[in-house]
This record gives sequence, C-alpha cells and structure tokens, in this order.
Amino acid sequence: MVYGMQLPVQSQSTLYAEPWEATATAADLAEVARAADRAGFGYVATCDHVAIPRRLAGPMSTIWYDPVATLSFLAGITEHVRLLSHVAILGLRHPLISAKQYATLDHLSGGRLILGVGAGHVQEEFEVLGVDFARRGAVLDETLDALRAALGPEEYPEFEGELFSFKDLGQLPRPAQERIPVWVGGSSPAAVRRAALRGDGWLPQGDPREKLPAQIARIKELRAGAGVAGPVEFGAITEALYVGEPGWDTGRRALTGKAEALAESLREYKALGVDQIQVRFRNRDRAELVDQITAFGAEVAPLLND
Repeated sequence: MVYGMQLPVQSQSTLYAEPWEATATAADLAEVARAADRAGFGYVATCDHVAIPRRLAGPMSTIWYDPVATLSFLAGITEHVRLLSHVAILGLRHPLISAKQYATLDHLSGGRLILGVGAGHVQEEFEVLGVDFARRGAVLDETLDALRAALGPEEYPEFEGELFSFKDLGQLPRPAQERIPVWVGGSSPAAVRRAALRGDGWLPQGDPREKLPAQIARIKELRAGAGVAGPVEFGAITEALYVGEPGWDTGRRALTGKAEALAESLREYKALGVDQIQVRFRNRDRAELVDQITAFGAEVAPLLND
C-alpha cells in the first residue's frame, strides 16, 4: 500500500492548515517535500484555485499556490517522490494550455507526474474566466478526453469535440511517461462515474472508512459495464496522525500512538480495497512535521504491508 501526503504551506484552508503555516516560506515547503522524498513517500500533492472570492476567504483563505509552478519547483529539489495535483481544476483552462504545462512538468521531472483532477466548486472562479459553472462537469469530461490526446505520444495531437477541437498544432516536449496517470477526485455520484470511465485512479473526498467499499464496488461495476480495461488505483484520505505520544491536544479524531498501533489501523484500508493512502500529520512547526514524516517512513511504513 502506497502512502503520500498533501503538502503544507501551499494551500491554507482553515479545515486543515496548522497555525505556523501562515508565516511559512518556500524554504519550509522545500524542506517538508525533501523529508517526504527521503522517507519513501509515494507522492507529494498540491491544490489548485485561481482566485478566492471574499465571501469564502475566511474559511478558505486566499493562499493557494499554483500547482504547476509549485510541482515544478519541487521536481527540481526532490529525486524519487511522485508529483500529484490534488486536484487540478482543469475546466478553468483550455486543454492545450494544460497539456503544455503538464507535459513539460512530466518531461522535466523524469516522468513523476500524477494528474489529479476535479470539477471545482467556486462559482466566481468560473465566471471570471468565462467558463460555464453549471456545466463544469461536462466541461471537465471533454477536457479530460482532449487531454488524453494532447498528452499522448503524438507531436501533432488531434481532437474533435463539442467545446474543443485541434489538429496540426505541434507541442514538444512530450511527457516522459507513455501514459500520464489521471486520478479523479471527489465522492459525488458524478465524480465516482468520472473516475470509473475516465480515470486511472480515484481520490475520495471526505468518505469515512465504512463508505469506501461501496464506492470502490460502484467504480468497478461502472468500469465493467462500460468495458473499460486496465488497472485502477483506489485512494483514501486517512484520519490525522501523530506517531508517538504527542503530549498536546491533537484533536479527538487524530490517530496517535506507537508505530505498531498506527500501522494496524491503517492496514484496514488495504482490507477495504484501498491501494494508496494520503496521510496528514498534526504538528506545531516545520521541525515537528519533518520529525513526523521521518518517523512514519522509518517506523510505520515498513509495517503497512505486513
């Protein structure tokens, strides 16, 4: 079972950001990413929003780093960890723009990109960019179909759709990967269907453990019914973690304790059909977070697939 993490600093919703992140710097972000790389994490992830309206700035904040710029920066300072957009709101951009950005990122990183995608939920973002918010699901579906062509091996990709069409337009460099994996984020019926029919993986949003088996079964059923072949990776976002005894209030939902106890709890995800888990650590500063990442990689990770 692979383990990855959403990075701190680069997005600071009040739902998950720790207080120290408000004054953190690029050096802090870099050190956390390097720690995850050293600790054997399968991926590090960044979020995506173009602009946050004032009505949502309180809970969401306006701190949302650009995913392509951030992942490109991280590609240059890490060696092995994969680079996940969790999630890119692709409907806000023309597919050829996204193809140019993500193909370049995959090329420069030596094939470490995982393209995580989602439909988006902030209406003002769509309106200011001239994209139909009410049809954002359909826009994303066609964008994904166009991107399959645009991120393929051809220098001059071709696509003909309702919203987008292109041919005789060359884009180099091509991605390093023969097929960039697309993980679809979200737990709504539409997101689950999109993951089944257009994705190589699924990233649930907020599903508790007990709901995962039914969602996984639904995706498998939809893929079989549509004749979609090939493997699919099922993900899960775990409870907040703390390796060891924290000595401070980490919240009643956080999983804390010795490595063996944490691993036993996390192995339950594998029994539910999950292939990769996204973990988050409670922490009070960068040093504590780096220590938690290091402890997880050294003590918990070796026990996950026991």
